[in-house]
Amino acid sequence: MQPLAITIKPVTIKDLEILYKIEEECFTKEAFTKKQIRNLLQNSNAISLIVQTNGETAGFIIGLTYPNNKARIGHVITIDIAIKHRRKGIGTRLLNGLERKFVRKGVETCYLEVRIDNVVARELYRRQGYKETKQLKYYYPKRTNGVRLKKKLRT
Repeated sequence: MQPLAITIKPVTIKDLEILYKIEEECFTKEAFTKKQIRNLLQNSNAISLIVQTNGETAGFIIGLTYPNNKARIGHVITIDIAIKHRRKGIGTRLLNGLERKFVRKGVETCYLEVRIDNVVARELYRRQGYKETKQLKYYYPKRTNGVRLKKKLRT
């Protein structure tokens, strides 16, 4: 079996079509529209990374930074891994890459939200040091609850 060659790099607007395809695969009814993804990519406070495995796009992550007094806050907006590339450590590598970029931008605390029933994602975040801080009633469509998580980043 050939070793997995993983490359993580910044997203460009040229990646929009494949990002949208992966977003739809991951989230179906809750997926961001292509326009929403484009707007996120063009946001000057956004940090977006794409991951390729053996030359094929396997997933991406988009985060935003916000001012907060003298520091900045990071917010993971979406992390998407194509179904056939899951359970290979790609999500962890993307999250770690985004956190490193956040720290370089002065981010001290990172937040994200996840569906309460997404046990796999919640476990990934827990292993990465995120703590559940708040239940979010009906945060997602179809009256599905969410959870807000928080992590202090090293600066």
